[in-house]
Formats: sequence, structure tokens, C-alpha cells
Amino acid sequence: MFAVFLDFAYLAHSKIARPCDVARVARADRVIASSYPARGEENMSTPTTPSIVFGPRDLGGRFVLQQADPPLQAEGYEVISAQYGLDSNEADVAATRRTLSRVSSPAILVGHSYGGAVITAAGTDDRVAGLVYIAALAPDETETSQSEQDKFPVTDAFQQIEIADGRVWMLPSGIGCFAGDLPEEEQQIVWATAWPPAASLFASNAPGVAWRTKPSWYIVAANDHSVHPKLERAAAKRMGATTYEFDSSHVPMLSQPDRVLDVIRTAAKSI
Repeated sequence: MFAVFLDFAYLAHSKIARPCDVARVARADRVIASSYPARGEENMSTPTTPSIVFGPRDLGGRFVLQQADPPLQAEGYEVISAQYGLDSNEADVAATRRTLSRVSSPAILVGHSYGGAVITAAGTDDRVAGLVYIAALAPDETETSQSEQDKFPVTDAFQQIEIADGRVWMLPSGIGCFAGDLPEEEQQIVWATAWPPAASLFASNAPGVAWRTKPSWYIVAANDHSVHPKLERAAAKRMGATTYEFDSSHVPMLSQPDRVLDVIRTAAKSI
């Protein structure tokens, strides 16, 4: 079976989420929970397709809930989401590895934005067969998420943040830098449901660089004002990834979900 790690907290915690969306979240959550093996139960079948592991809030839960989950489940894939708190890279990598235990192996990890730094380290796990990066960071062993970004021009998004209570908050005026190709209403939903990372999150990384030894696919967002497109192109080239470039903002999985889903399918079929 093929498992996809999904994020349903994105809508469930939104202050402006519609009731019907929250209801779908609950139903989907029950479906996934029912697919987990009971504690101690062995999965005796040998999977013929890989599992896919999405990161959580950084990937955009509405993409997973509305665009990725239904077709992938219909195609026979397991679907699940790693849930992590954006408190430290080490903790987020550990949470992703714990989630790998809940699905069949091998697995493909999918990371968006900072989630790329998570799958870069977590992907060294023997259960991971491939990596999909979406407008994402991908630090080498000598880099942190911050030092990788420091090699490129500062993007507009970093002029639209506020650090308070030890977290990094996006200002309402900055949402266009993050999701400028979405309709205004959609942009406001993205802003309202954004999870603030710890101010120190980019300062250190867990060890391990999976893209050095495992196949990778990379989606470059050509109009990204959060992660610089030059960084994305350089990261994709450095890892030798199969590369796609979309005319999109930082969130191609929300503005062009079908194209993103096709890349994930291509990766899954290549393993």
C-alpha cells in the first residue's frame, strides 16, 4: 500500500474555516485512524507501491484534504500526515520518523518550504525511498536552514514578519508575499491558519542529508517571494533532482494543485 502523510489541523484550527470543511476534516481523520494497524499487529502484506509522507502545516492542509487525499485514496494509497510543532528541527525530524512507523514501507517524503529541511534529515531513514520538495529548503550537512537562505537575496516575506513570544508571525500585509496568486479570500484563510515557527527554528538542523543518496523531485515556484527562486533552482541542481518549474507563488500546491499532485504521482511510480 501507498501511504500519504496529511495535515488536517490546518483547517480544523482555522478561525474562519467553514463548518463543512471542519466536518470533512473530522471524517477524513476517522478514515485514516481506522487504517492504522492495532498496536502490536503485524502487516503481513508486501507493499507494491511506496507510501507518501506529507509534512503538516507547512504543506497546506487544504491541498491534502481537498486535492490530494480523495484521488490518492481512490488509487489505493495510504494517506497520513506527520504532525510537528515547528519548535526545533530536531523535534520535527523525530516526529516525522515516528509517523513513518504508522504506514507501510518504503515511503516518499514530501516537504514544502521549511518542510524541505525536515525531509532532508528524516529521509535518511531506511524506510524512505524518495523525496519531493515543493518550493523548499534543502540544506547540506554544513548548512542550517538559515545559512542556506543567507546565500541568496532576502525575499519580501522577511520584511513582513514580527517576532513576538519567541515565535515568528506573518503580518497580514505579508500574505501576498506568500500566496499572491490565490484569490483574496483564500489568502486570508492561509494567513489565519499559518502556524508561527519558533524564532530559533532555522538556527540548527538535525544531522543527515538524504538527497545525497536518494532520488529527489523538486518543484520550483518561479514567482516565490518567500523562499528565493534562485535558492530553489540551486537546491534542485545540487541534489540532481528531477526538476519542474511552475509559474506560481510560494504555495503551488494551493494555486496549481493538480500539477503538484502529478509530480507526486510521478515520484511514487518511479520508486
